[in-house]
Amino acid sequence: MMLAHAMTVNLFKDNEYPGEIGVVHSLETKYPNSDSKEDKRACFLEDALSIRFLLDATYLGYYSDETMEAIDYICKNNNATYEFRDEDFEVMKKASNRNDYLGINHYQCHFVKAYDGESMIYHNGTGDKGSSVYRVKGIGERVYKEGLPRTDWDWLIYPEGMYDILMRIKNDYPNYNKIYITENGMGYKDEFDNGIIMDKQRIDYIKVYLEAISDAIADGVDVKGYFLWSLMDLFSWTNGYNKRYGLFYVDFETQKRYPKESAYWYKRVSETKTII
Repeated sequence: MMLAHAMTVNLFKDNEYPGEIGVVHSLETKYPNSDSKEDKRACFLEDALSIRFLLDATYLGYYSDETMEAIDYICKNNNATYEFRDEDFEVMKKASNRNDYLGINHYQCHFVKAYDGESMIYHNGTGDKGSSVYRVKGIGERVYKEGLPRTDWDWLIYPEGMYDILMRIKNDYPNYNKIYITENGMGYKDEFDNGIIMDKQRIDYIKVYLEAISDAIADGVDVKGYFLWSLMDLFSWTNGYNKRYGLFYVDFETQKRYPKESAYWYKRVSETKTII
């Protein structure tokens, strides 16, 4: 995937096509569940697979020794193999400084603890809080951090994760050029009351994440834009129509749209450039 991206970027730049080209990654910050050596190791392994593996390829054009040590360990524990060709890294290295922007999809983060068993993953697609399971052999287990709020779908609400990933990119991959938050938002079981939808939880979520982005900008991260997911309720690839993300409520039978409380709030934020 990353080789295909690099080839496309090089083709675009070599032919001097008008416009800009970049990439969007889903980046969910990882934290160790404790200060133990085992939990820190599990966190490092999951981070390497889901973040370093993408960003190294994009902005270094190769995989660091730390990343490769983690990948080798994960593959060994799962009887997996890989083959990297030198000519592929040449293509990725050429593209590494040619991305015009980085898009980040970010909804949540994860706390990870050590785990030595077999892989077991169960995705909470129904909104039955506490039913998610994510344990991966050779990596670790995602756990609910006590005291942190989460949605009915077990997604942690932790805006520090947004700030931390932005600052990390600034420090570790300074050739990122600029960043767009391409997805961020909250899925929720909206209550429809005769055309009125009060979704303060969604407002609270968006507010704290916008504040985290604002803090990162103040600390030197070049964030050029923010795209909320989403304008209106829509089909989710993992939940169907079971949860809603939109600022506008959609009656899926009639297709009629109703602005939620969050729509009016977001309108004021957009007009005033002030998080209220």
